[in-house]
Amino acid sequence: MSLFIEIESNIDLPFSVEETAQLVIDATLEYVNCPYEAEVNLLLTTNNSMRQFNKEYRSIDKTTDVLSFPMLDEEILKDFSKLEEHLEAFHPETGELVLGDIIVSLEKVLIQADEYGHSVRREFAFLVTHSMLHLFGYDHENEDERQKMEKAQKELLDQLQISR
Repeated sequence: MSLFIEIESNIDLPFSVEETAQLVIDATLEYVNCPYEAEVNLLLTTNNSMRQFNKEYRSIDKTTDVLSFPMLDEEILKDFSKLEEHLEAFHPETGELVLGDIIVSLEKVLIQADEYGHSVRREFAFLVTHSMLHLFGYDHENEDERQKMEKAQKELLDQLQISR
């Protein structure tokens, strides 16, 4: 598993973001029964940068807490056995499955942890979990999808003992 982290913020969180992100990503890979080693890119940034990303990629001119950019079509992810037919899904040098990019606003992590009354680590872990599920095709566009995604998030965070 390769995790590439880039930090474009001067906010220091009171825990190891790399260790927590790795823990969440590994648990998510296991949760969805991914049979491959994987690669994920994680950008930790500011509200201003997040607003620009949101405006550019979603045409929404406001900041957000997390953005996910899956590299794979969700149809491909529905059957891992067919992934080997899609060589473009794998990094040519490492052979790892390239899942995509996650962008997190560190300012939002701090604000939302305070708003929801839980730890900063829990909020960060929740956002990475949420985004990882998006990389695997989970969504919350309708009630059924939302319930399935919320259940997966809860199960993953409970499994990791990262609770509110």
